[in-house]
Amino acid sequence: MVYLDNSATTAVCQAAAEKALDAMTKGYGNPSSLHSLGIRAEAELTRARQRLAALIGATEPEIYFTSGGTEANNLAILGAAAAKKRRGQHLVVSAIEHPSVSAAFERLAEQGFTVTVVPPQADGHIDPQAVLDACRPDTVLVSVMLVNNETGARFPMERIAPRIRKIAPLATIHTDAVQAVGKIPVHCGRLGVDLLTVSGHKLYAPKGVGALYCRKGTRLIPPAALGGGQEKGLRSGTENTPAIAAFGEAIATLPSTAECEKRFSALRERLVAGLRKLPEVRLHLPQGGVPYIVNFSLMGLRSETLIHFLAEREIYVSGGSACAKGHTSPVLTAMRLPAEEIDSALRVSFGIHNTVDEVDALLNALQTAATTLTHRR
Repeated sequence: MVYLDNSATTAVCQAAAEKALDAMTKGYGNPSSLHSLGIRAEAELTRARQRLAALIGATEPEIYFTSGGTEANNLAILGAAAAKKRRGQHLVVSAIEHPSVSAAFERLAEQGFTVTVVPPQADGHIDPQAVLDACRPDTVLVSVMLVNNETGARFPMERIAPRIRKIAPLATIHTDAVQAVGKIPVHCGRLGVDLLTVSGHKLYAPKGVGALYCRKGTRLIPPAALGGGQEKGLRSGTENTPAIAAFGEAIATLPSTAECEKRFSALRERLVAGLRKLPEVRLHLPQGGVPYIVNFSLMGLRSETLIHFLAEREIYVSGGSACAKGHTSPVLTAMRLPAEEIDSALRVSFGIHNTVDEVDALLNALQTAATTLTHRR
């Protein structure tokens, strides 16, 4: 099997799976309980919180565990907007965000907020100046992702955030870092953001766990989920200790970002060189993009057809965001690519276990597809 869809999800690493099993069968106490089993469970949460804080340059009290990136994005966006509603109702968001971000802003627009959507450039980048031009003195929330999940475009939040604060001093700044954390250096303090979201299943942890970084002093109004006040009242409900403990274990096993960059860059170079030899290939490679996401179109062949063709050979890639479920890519559409190019787009996303041989297997299969499948004309 050749799995090249790691931006959709990753295989749970062995250490994380063993930790989850241990937490479910031995350390299964409620973290709020005062007896030894509860204390043991609470210690697992603390250890995971410490590991994630160290990974992203945060402090332990700034980490809040959630059920995943989607909930973390919703908590951040809806909570920040509600907290600032009396001070301003203008919001700024990029046009190429994950659906859990864009849908949250659509909900806020329905509630009466004014939303300015910043379109991407032709290569998928968001122009920092365009973000700044969209901001106003009454802007209370800005959200721009760190790495795009479809094209791999990397956005310089560390340069944008300080300039946003000069134009919009009331603004809370959020970045979706789900596709960045653990693969490239991420340091919340250096980025200058107030809110940052992370997902466990993109980092070899189980599905159903994620986190929100909330900078000290940043105010959120949480949804009406009332209960035991877990996660300092931001997310009531008994914590998913097995998944959180496994998340912490997965973080501990991650290679360094320098090692990741070296490994991913070699795979990307091999893939791109091979793709350039195929007929009618269009590469969507943003300048300065991350090396672990490659988006391209094999013209004349629908992406759905190619995905099934490859899957029959146990090679797994994506047609774009896994959350799109076959719908036209909003990211490539916002980039104003031709409809035929969007309809033929594939996304390859590398993980830490992928090899050059797997890249070659994909290229060979694509060559076969290009010469044997019926082209759409």
